[in-house]
Amino acid sequence: MTIIKHELRQGRIAFAVWTVSIAALMVVCVFLFPEMKREMGAIGNLFASMGKFTDAFGMNRLNFGTLIGFYAIECGNVLGLGGAFFAALTAVSALSKEEKDRTAEFLLTHPVSRARVVTEKLMAAAAQILAMNLMIFVLSLLSITVIGEEIPWKEILLMHLAYLLMQLELAGICFGISAFLHRGSAGIGLGLAVMAYFLNLIANMTKNAKFLKYITPFGYCDAADIVGGGKLNSVMIVIGALAAGIGIAAAYIRYCGKDIQG
Repeated sequence: MTIIKHELRQGRIAFAVWTVSIAALMVVCVFLFPEMKREMGAIGNLFASMGKFTDAFGMNRLNFGTLIGFYAIECGNVLGLGGAFFAALTAVSALSKEEKDRTAEFLLTHPVSRARVVTEKLMAAAAQILAMNLMIFVLSLLSITVIGEEIPWKEILLMHLAYLLMQLELAGICFGISAFLHRGSAGIGLGLAVMAYFLNLIANMTKNAKFLKYITPFGYCDAADIVGGGKLNSVMIVIGALAAGIGIAAAYIRYCGKDIQG
């Protein structure tokens, strides 16, 4: 548990900044809904007629004049991208930062196995992601209550669950990558998150590219699909879990056997 506490303490500032930033943007979006509700008919028609741009964000399948439609588009994109960035950055530096900061020698001289180091760092990363999503979820519900709208429980729960699973999948993959890095690279984590996001946009815009939804973790947290279908795609989630599992397994194998530079 010592390593977990150290990781949480070390990452507390980044955790606070990302959590507050994402939550604040989502709360602002929710608070804007009552003021914009009167104009939503015209705005919705405008967005629905923007061709491929409309398809990319699923606005042709959502009613922008309802709370859940507005929440899915505006808040969904904030949580999707912001959460993905945080998860990727947290995980991609988890194992490599010891070599980057030249603290590996100090860490590994303690009576702990490398497998335990990997386990506790993985648990710390997962704990931060879970805590961030829980806080954002609670604040989102409170903001909806404050503006006097009825909470669409099923859709909200499914959307937030999907985004949490997406972040955990990205974290698992980036955690595996982290074990192969010697100096760390935030760019790799951010690049992977951005690539996954745009692969989903491409899949929405082009019928011939629908298969990309099975590659990107954003495929099963597409808000339009969730609101329209009322459920998550179990096949995509299983594929995502396998991808995360492979990343985590690679982290154990690589980190426990590599020559770590102090």
